[in-house]
Amino acid sequence: MTMLLWIAAIALIVIGVAGTVLPLLPGPILAFAGIALAAWIDDFARIPVWLLGVIALLTVMAWAVDYIAGAMGVKRNGASRLAIIGAVIGTVAGLLSGLWGLLFMPLVGAAIGEYIVQRDLHRAGKVGIAASLGLLIGTVAKVAIVLTMVGTFLFALLFSR
Repeated sequence: MTMLLWIAAIALIVIGVAGTVLPLLPGPILAFAGIALAAWIDDFARIPVWLLGVIALLTVMAWAVDYIAGAMGVKRNGASRLAIIGAVIGTVAGLLSGLWGLLFMPLVGAAIGEYIVQRDLHRAGKVGIAASLGLLIGTVAKVAIVLTMVGTFLFALLFSR
């Protein structure tokens, strides 16, 4: 039984790491679930509860990056409030529509929002591109956070005791 639990924990971690870049998979949450399962299997001997709490905090940070990154890219470019709302809506719609949707829907949402306010197609395009760049930077940050989570887990697992 313990071997099956370890296999499940490892599978959750691997799927979680893949899910940081694949749409529709809650990567950081799955990785955390695998780490928490592994800590529980080991009776928190090598991965103490406090460390699991730190990893949980990293999980929340990684999850939040998904929703904030596109909006921050738009805001940094001086976009209107409606463009920021459009980028957030585009990000959510992109999560539901696959990789291409995830890449382009924040751009489209921000551009539409900015166009409604400014009636300037050039400005709307710039704001849309800023949303996409923000999302790309957010994805890189999310990957870094998840790899930090997994690295911390592996270090504690391999080098404790």
